[in-house]
Parts: sequence; C-alpha cells; structure tokens
Amino acid sequence: MKSEMSRNYSELTEFILLGFRTAPGLQILLFLVILLIYIVIVVGNISMIIVIKVDSRLHIPMYFFLRNLSYLDLCYPTVIAPKILANFLSNEKKISYSGCIAQFFFFALFVTTECFLLAVMAFDRFSAICSPLLYPMHMSQKVCVRLVTGSYICGVINSVVHTGFTFSLRFCEENRLDHFFCDVPALIEISCVDTFVNEIVLFVLSAFIVITTTMAILISYAYILSTVLKIPSTQGRSKTFSTCGSHIAAVSLFYGTVFFMYAQPGAIASPQQNKIVAVFYTLIIPMLNPLIYSLRNRDVKDAVKRILCGK
Repeated sequence: MKSEMSRNYSELTEFILLGFRTAPGLQILLFLVILLIYIVIVVGNISMIIVIKVDSRLHIPMYFFLRNLSYLDLCYPTVIAPKILANFLSNEKKISYSGCIAQFFFFALFVTTECFLLAVMAFDRFSAICSPLLYPMHMSQKVCVRLVTGSYICGVINSVVHTGFTFSLRFCEENRLDHFFCDVPALIEISCVDTFVNEIVLFVLSAFIVITTTMAILISYAYILSTVLKIPSTQGRSKTFSTCGSHIAAVSLFYGTVFFMYAQPGAIASPQQNKIVAVFYTLIIPMLNPLIYSLRNRDVKDAVKRILCGK
C-alpha cells in the first residue's frame, strides 16, 4: 500500500483547478467581470506608483509606503488573475505541479508582506501625529527602507514555511483542486495523508501574523486617538485624523477577509465560501485600494491634477 501511494505521488505532475462551478452561460460573464477588475487593478495601481514617483511633493515616508502598497496590490493579483482568465478559455484548466508551487509561494509572499506593510503604515501615522518634531529622525529614508525590507523578509519566511509544509504532503491520485488558484485549504483538502500538523501550522502562523500586526495597528491608533482628542479645535482634530481615514479603510477590508479565510479554526470546511472570500481579497481589495487612497486623499488628487495640467 505504501509503495503504491509513493508511486502515485511521484507521478503527480499537475493539478486541475475546478474554479467557479457555474452554468456555461455565466462563464463568459465571469470572464468579462474578472478581466475588467484586473484591468482596473493594473491601471489603478500603476497610476498610483507613477503619480507618487513623479510628484516631488509626495516624496515623504507616508507615500513611500503607499507606493510599496500599490506595488504589492499589483503583484499578488497578477500571480492569480492571468491563470483564472486563461482557465475560462480552456477546457482542461490545468496548472503544472511546479507552477502551482510558484503561484502558491509568490502569493503567500506578497499577501504576508502586505500584512506587515499595513502595520508599518500605522506606525508611520503614529510617528507623524504623536511625535511630529522627531518624525524626520524616526522615519528617515534609511529607516523606511529597512521597514519595507523587513516586511518582505517576514513575507519570505512565512511563504517558505507554508510552501515547504504544504508541498511535503502526498496527493496520491487526486489532483483536482476545488479552487481557482493553488491555496492552502484546497491543497490540504485533497491530500491523502493526515493533515493535522499542516492545519495547525496554517492556523498558528496565520493567527500570529494577523494578531501581532493587528495589535501594532491598534496600539498605534490608540496613541493617535489620544493625541487627536487633545487638539482643542474640531477642525484641527478632523484635519489630523483625516490622514488616517484611507489607511483605516484599507486595513479593515484586508484584515477582515484574511482573518476570515485563514486565522480561524474550521476555515477549510467550506470550499465554496472560501472561494467567495478569496475573490474579495485577491481581486476586489487590490482594485479598491487605489480608489480609497486617491478619492480620500487631497494630496494625491492635487498631484494628479498637477500632472494632468502639466504643472
């Protein structure tokens, strides 16, 4: 039995992504919707990167982090969306074993990095509002680069651990993933060996990342709120806190869906529910973030106007 299992495991060279189980008539509509969303993601995030790069008035730590956020919001949907669109046009819907590993690794890397970058952005707002005189020293260019680099290092570590644990599983003859990309819950679901350790690792690592970064964000905003409430004028309080509105919206959307997807026991139990949530954080949030940061941010809107007017 063991030798047969090993043989089947060694012969597994590809996975079949079952994707969205809908009526054939809806496949074209879904293709067009996802294509439109992906175009908005690419245009929106590249535009944000260009605006921040071109306008010298945005060359401050807050927008340095926002530019990196836009880069991440461009990268991790790009790991997923082209394959989703290709599978809509194909009857086989296959992804190679090595392609699945690569997709899984880079997706986990970019998503984890975004978790830590959002916490870094909260710390940046804390430093700017609570210690304005020391802000240039606390958030120097060298410090900013180190914080972003540290976020990527954490992303790489988490991705390596998850990829190593997940693809050490045996899948035997079953290679049909009830998902539209190679994700942990779907891969664990089709494994033919005991996955208890993998599920514990998934839960512990995801919960650790979400809880630690969330605590950093909550503590930062607790100090920010305390500082803002000490400002005597209502206009001053509103103006100071308005710089945090976009970040709070982005954090709420991103962390809410990631926690729902990975950091709760039993998250693997409902593949259909997981697919709906996965669409939200792999495609919808990266589409919304540039809109949130541009529509709610006067500096960005003014920079766009200056660029369009050639000033």
